[in-house]
Amino acid sequence: MMPRLLDAGITFLRAGGVAVALLMPSVGIAAEALEIHYAPVENLEHIDVDLIAEAGDTVDIAAFILTDRPIIEALIDAKERGVALRILLDPSQRSDFERLRPLTDDIRMKRRGPLMHLKSYAVDGRLLRSGSANLTASGLKQQDNDLVVTRAPRLVEGFGASFDRMWEKAVPISEAKPAPAAE
Repeated sequence: MMPRLLDAGITFLRAGGVAVALLMPSVGIAAEALEIHYAPVENLEHIDVDLIAEAGDTVDIAAFILTDRPIIEALIDAKERGVALRILLDPSQRSDFERLRPLTDDIRMKRRGPLMHLKSYAVDGRLLRSGSANLTASGLKQQDNDLVVTRAPRLVEGFGASFDRMWEKAVPISEAKPAPAAE
């Protein structure tokens, strides 16, 4: 598979334990960098908390499940700083709705159907976090997962357009029947 990636114009570099992918002009993004982090070697939770702390205006988050305490606390802190939040969750999962209670007005649930399996968010429309790591303590710290960060405008805008479509179809948590909280 690596030859196909190289043909697409992606070059991987290793810098301080972080893999960095440089996208070359052949994919339409002029030398934009992707930061790629790997758990459990790295604690992805710290990266997420730091990225959310960068927010000054907005955080749009689409998460299969959201139970990680420090991330929920970072989102609550962001809201208290005046950051506009939009949190989209999958109704089949047991997100920590008790801890998320201060953010209830900012949460929508995807309608039942195909899973909303993303683990992605945009901060201020200028950076995108995605990857395989669920926003759970085990997904961020114990499992083999990745977390990818890009500031490439085209990629951030693409997520934003997709998020807007999902958000418009979703229902406020007060109207949804999410899975009961884990005991």
